[in-house]
Amino acid sequence: MEEKKFDPYQFIGFILIALILTWMLYRNGPAEESAKEPVSSEEVLQQNTTPTNANQQNDSIIQQQTLAAYGDLGSLFVPNQQESLKLNTNEMSLEISPKGGQLTKLTLNQYENYEDAPIPMINEGNSDFNIEISTFDGRVIHTRDMFFSSSTREGADAIEVEMKASLGPQQYLLFQYRFPKKGYLYSLSFKTVGMQSIMNPAIAPKLIWKTDVFRNSRSIDYENRYTEYTFGYEEDRVDYLSLSGSDEETRQGIRWISYRQHFFSAILIPELPIAEAKIASRDRSSEEGLNEKFTKTFTTAYALNTGGDINTNLKFYYGPTDYKTLKQLDGDLETSIPMGWGIFGWINRVIFLPLFEFLSSFLSYGIAIIVMTVIVRLAMSPVTYKSYVSQIKMKVLRPDIEVINEKYKNDAVKRQQETMSLYSRAGANPMSGCVPALLQLPVFYALFSFFPVAFVLRDKSFLWADDLSSYDSILDLGFSIPFYGDHISLFPILASIAIFFYTQMTTGQQAMPQQPGMPNMKIIIYLMPLMMLFFFNNYASGLSLYYFVSNLLTILLMLVIKNYIIDDDKIHAKIEENKKKPKKAGGFSARLQKAMEEAEKQKNARK
Repeated sequence: MEEKKFDPYQFIGFILIALILTWMLYRNGPAEESAKEPVSSEEVLQQNTTPTNANQQNDSIIQQQTLAAYGDLGSLFVPNQQESLKLNTNEMSLEISPKGGQLTKLTLNQYENYEDAPIPMINEGNSDFNIEISTFDGRVIHTRDMFFSSSTREGADAIEVEMKASLGPQQYLLFQYRFPKKGYLYSLSFKTVGMQSIMNPAIAPKLIWKTDVFRNSRSIDYENRYTEYTFGYEEDRVDYLSLSGSDEETRQGIRWISYRQHFFSAILIPELPIAEAKIASRDRSSEEGLNEKFTKTFTTAYALNTGGDINTNLKFYYGPTDYKTLKQLDGDLETSIPMGWGIFGWINRVIFLPLFEFLSSFLSYGIAIIVMTVIVRLAMSPVTYKSYVSQIKMKVLRPDIEVINEKYKNDAVKRQQETMSLYSRAGANPMSGCVPALLQLPVFYALFSFFPVAFVLRDKSFLWADDLSSYDSILDLGFSIPFYGDHISLFPILASIAIFFYTQMTTGQQAMPQQPGMPNMKIIIYLMPLMMLFFFNNYASGLSLYYFVSNLLTILLMLVIKNYIIDDDKIHAKIEENKKKPKKAGGFSARLQKAMEEAEKQKNARK
């Protein structure tokens, strides 16, 4: 057997560990009387306290720094600091770390991401909540670096947790959490006790809240379009930071701050409006090193109002970005959801949201979309009727317009005058086809805003679509096509085909004006289905389903109007009869014709 030899390096290691442990035990033991020494700079800065208290305060801060530096080795000397505190409510799983006293894990158990895992709001160090306190002696205390002891009390309705970091027998920092067993809103109080003697009143404590937002959907680009730093300020106003790139601002009077993801939000609600805060957003979806793990990084920093010890109360909401859920909470948190501005948002909140909620209460979500689309198209059928009648009139007048164009091809003013006169005598208006389209725009845009933010569509399947809030891929390509994606969605294809046939019916038989040097208008119109195909391939399948059904119903309505309601021959005969009757132009037409006559006179005078 080989003889064991003396290892000097191992011996030196044991000696060093013993010295470290002895030194730490000494630093944490009772203070001993010592000979008088020269006054230190720390004691000069703390001249309002006794020498014993000054040394104790500084030693306590050093102790916290030592515990942070030695990690697990330091935690051996602080009771109940070796593991995170784990809690569960009906909706959330939580972990609070002894280091920093902050939440290091918060998952929403009732919802899953695209990897079929519970939604991670806080996990893997993506969130940092820190209070920064400046002292008289030039130090800066960061709560994120301090070690806290915990105590828990569970009641019938809530779980209360107290996290305490001591700087001395009568000096400590306190985080007090209250997690209701139901719901997504919890409260947090932060207090300091006995620390006014070491806090620098010239530098206000600062709260810093930073979060890297996890990706939760299959399409990171689509999710990123609806992931945005949102905040309420003044009495009832809402604003946003830029969706792309980096954006930083300093804003005043903030009432709440929402780190809004597409379908989930982290919202900070202070007890009093924030006087001034530095807010920032950075897009991270395209950073290659992250492997599409995060969409954005949001940061908030603001000073805490204090005249001594800190005592601030906050509320946090971690839950679904659902209009109905946020509406039930105090304040106007539901306005953080982009339902559309002005009249578009009003249409969504007052009409489409209640209507869809009613339909989906007894129908599947896919069928509810179809039924709502039918209701919308029937409501807009008078507009469709007016538009189609206008198209027929313009079609009937086309031969006369061609004659006028040929007769006055070298005189633009005369050509326009004769054309307007023909329209007036025939009772036709070229703008009558545009007005119905303009009337439909508010509805079109409102629904365009509604479906992407409808939380109720999340994880709801219909036909081949697994999730109506995401794209309905029927084939993964294995490679990415620029502006299209790495998959093929079926509903956008069906919607594009419907748009193509609708375009054929409405403009395929019309003569489109062609100006010299301008592209062919028919080509531009036929590009719309192709644009739809590319644009909506990564969008919510619920939105594509709506457009497919809407255009299909519009085609059917136009066929019904054409074959059973409108008689083309009667309209043609009426126009021919009107053309024979002299009719004086009035209103806008008269003013336009007069202006053109004046222009013609000036032109002849110059000649």
